[in-house]
Amino acid sequence: MRGHQRQTQPGHERHGGHRGGDRHQSGHHCHRHAAGNALTRSGTIYLLRHGRINQSVPRRFVGQLDLPLDEEGLRQARAMHHFLRDIDFAGIFTSPLQRSRQTAQILAGSREIVPTPLAELAEINLGAWEGLTVDEVRRRFPGQYEKRGEDLAHYRPEGGESFHDLARRILPVFVRLAEENRWPLLVVAHAGVNRVLLASLQQLPFKDLLQIPQDYCCLNIIRVRDGIWHVDAINQRI
Repeated sequence: MRGHQRQTQPGHERHGGHRGGDRHQSGHHCHRHAAGNALTRSGTIYLLRHGRINQSVPRRFVGQLDLPLDEEGLRQARAMHHFLRDIDFAGIFTSPLQRSRQTAQILAGSREIVPTPLAELAEINLGAWEGLTVDEVRRRFPGQYEKRGEDLAHYRPEGGESFHDLARRILPVFVRLAEENRWPLLVVAHAGVNRVLLASLQQLPFKDLLQIPQDYCCLNIIRVRDGIWHVDAINQRI
């Protein structure tokens, strides 16, 4: 569905704390380039989440654990490659984690372009929580899971990052990609990375971050027009 238009000063994401929803919208949400010197070129960024990984039951916290795609994830990546087959990407960029690199390599297909891994696009670092279930986190770190829910933007697990930290890591790299490359661009990253970028562009408070759905191998479309960043589609599936 279409959303209302919103224009913000870049990098002015609002922060705060809790949980969220399901499928989302397409719309015209706008954002100016962070340094104030508006982008002079226009183009499109196709932003994907990697394909499915083999998650255990009960689910575990997976941030920078380096897990591969499962068979369904490989199928999803092949289907998305077919869907995007007619787009002549000028550049393909990916998180260095193998689930994203595998997805990007499949999407590159027969194109004469090699995906470029960028360390800044790695998923949020969950520190001591990596690989643990919610129950294990509650037992090992009493009260900490609840504290995270109270301030999702700023809570930092032991040895890890907050979503605010993640924003400071990933937002400059997207500006750099837009400034230094021809269009269109394909970026393969993670649910956390994508949500932080999309929330920042739409000026959503980070307490509502998890209300932005990011299914496995979903497609988000961001257009830059005369220095304004527009979110045209979120969580498109095929």
